[in-house]
Amino acid sequence: MNVTLTDRIRQAMALAATLITMNTLAADVSWQGRADQYLALVNEGYQALYRVESEAQWAAATDVSPVNDAAAETAGKARAAFMGNPGMIREARALLEHRGQLSPLSVRQLERVLLIAAEGPMTNPELDNARIKAETQQASTMNSFTFQLRGQTITPNEIDGLLNTSTNLAERRAVWEASKQSGPALKPGLVKLQGLRNAVARELGFADYFALQVASYGMTTAEMLKMQQEFMRELRPLYLQLHTWVKYELAKKYGQPVPQRIPAHWLNNRWSQNWVGIVSAASLDDRFKGRSPEWIVKTAEQFFTGIGMDPLPDTFWTRSDLYPVKPGETRKKNTHASCWHVDLGRDIRSLMSVEANTQWFETTHHELGHGYYFMAYTRPEVPPLLRIGANPAFHEGMGELISLACGQVPYLKTVGVLPADYQADEIAFLLNDALANTVPFIFWSSGTMTHWEADLYASQLDPAQWNARWWSYVRDFQGVEPPSERSEEFCDAATKTHINDNPAYYYSYAIATVLKFQFHDYLARKVLKQPLQSCNYAGQREAGAFLRRLMAKGGTEDWRQVLRETTGEDLSTRAMMEYFKPLMEWLRKQNAGRPIGWE
Repeated sequence: MNVTLTDRIRQAMALAATLITMNTLAADVSWQGRADQYLALVNEGYQALYRVESEAQWAAATDVSPVNDAAAETAGKARAAFMGNPGMIREARALLEHRGQLSPLSVRQLERVLLIAAEGPMTNPELDNARIKAETQQASTMNSFTFQLRGQTITPNEIDGLLNTSTNLAERRAVWEASKQSGPALKPGLVKLQGLRNAVARELGFADYFALQVASYGMTTAEMLKMQQEFMRELRPLYLQLHTWVKYELAKKYGQPVPQRIPAHWLNNRWSQNWVGIVSAASLDDRFKGRSPEWIVKTAEQFFTGIGMDPLPDTFWTRSDLYPVKPGETRKKNTHASCWHVDLGRDIRSLMSVEANTQWFETTHHELGHGYYFMAYTRPEVPPLLRIGANPAFHEGMGELISLACGQVPYLKTVGVLPADYQADEIAFLLNDALANTVPFIFWSSGTMTHWEADLYASQLDPAQWNARWWSYVRDFQGVEPPSERSEEFCDAATKTHINDNPAYYYSYAIATVLKFQFHDYLARKVLKQPLQSCNYAGQREAGAFLRRLMAKGGTEDWRQVLRETTGEDLSTRAMMEYFKPLMEWLRKQNAGRPIGWE
């Protein structure tokens, strides 16, 4: 760790020492005055250490090495030592006992302090340090893993490319099985983290790690699971129609009998979470030939500047890691797309491996959606502790909304991906929207991911049952099955990035998917007055103003209140069902006479 990082850690730890004596220092002021003093110090130290940790994690993600891993681990311990300081926890709890004498903004910050502290409580330093060390090692194992196909190294992008193009089922199965090779390597670390994460959560009174994570929504585990089950119940008629249509199409494509459940290697996504590349009439990859990855990123930025937002900071372009590692480089990097608010200020970066195709066009728009959310709430009225989304799903929902917007045919014409005279097959594009981005994803995220991780943490599922439970959920919720039985020597859940580095979170992606349709529905009908299925945001400054108002709040208000004020309704799949209503009618006709679903 260099001198700069060390100095920042020392500065933040000096603030922590001040906080320990806060009870004495603030005894003669009002509760609000005492809270103001406390929160001023906490925000300063939090922002400083957030930057330290983010920079260290960035280095570890963009250049996987033991040195960078060690720096990330040290920075994580420093952040935990500050935010999880027992004196800080005691003071936050003492202040919240007098919440009636505090401003709502102060109360929200104090509650946030306790949630952050629960991620790394120094009430048990040895425990938390063990968790940080284990998570650092898990990230290193994941980021440095080398996949092999027939004895040759294959990258995740190449795996995806083969699954998107190959029509040979034997080859597809080999590629799919190669994509699962990291599971056994990651399982021992995940076994360790199951216990460590739960133990850390219990330090501040949470039942388990899953309960700690859903607390950011003001919900219990049971309430979150009920919400996810309700999403699936409401969308199940549409999903069963899509599932039926897809398995008939794929059986025809591969020259196979129609299966009951869809074999996982028939689908192009490694986890069957998005059913991409099935609707040839909506395929756009050939439209990106001759385009550069740089054009993809610049076009995504122009989406935002065109609706009246500022350009990205200059440092975004000099500090981000946007493109695949060049041939011949020995550096390894995390291949999962992400956007980072490194200093909770102007230092915004993205980690991607952009190539000129449809997937990266949508992904880049999504990731920059996070970046513009960061920019919107980075203002003096929003303290660093609350420079977050209204809830975690709001951030993802904004990214997903931009992905939806950039896939609309009028927008694709505006940016030149499609010619002005292009005649779109509207049902084909709607079908692709449903399959590639939306409906199967709900049954993956609300179903398989959420329920498996609830079992992992809330029920402390025995590692000897992990893979069996995983595939039980894939079969039951998604109607998908592996090409052959997957025994416990595998750990197929662990091959999914966020199981390891952002655990107990996938319900946020499901909520985000529901939110994006509510935001889009309001924008299309009330703001832009355009059709839901062909709404063009390009150049529409009214759309930009709407999004800025939504994003600028950060975490300063309850998410339910923000949603009602923004859209006039509570969280609901109504808008999603309305968007796909023409598709549902079409699917019923296409599937007439076929057995629906897999039961």
